Amino acid sequence: MTATTADASKDRVVIFDTTLRDGEQCPGASMTFEEKLEVAELLEEMGVDIIEAGFPIASQGDFEAVQEIAAAPGRTSPSPASPAPSRATSPA
Repeated sequence: MTATTADASKDRVVIFDTTLRDGEQCPGASMTFEEKLEVAELLEEMGVDIIEAGFPIASQGDFEAVQEIAAAPGRTSPSPASPAPSRATSPA
């Protein structure tokens, strides 16, 4: 018997990795721009579905890393999503 598409998708585990954002929350832990790109590439090679690329508002370096990771040429298809948290600066 063959599983239907609906049955197969409900059994799928989606990997959401926060290494590039949460990985720098520990005191003394930080990554260079190049290290972040390397980690993102490795996560993609491992088949991670969603890579939280960083927190762009935190610094210019984070902004640039998130931008580069999201737009990297040669991304596989479909590419991992690269969400980035945001915050409001004023009430709606």
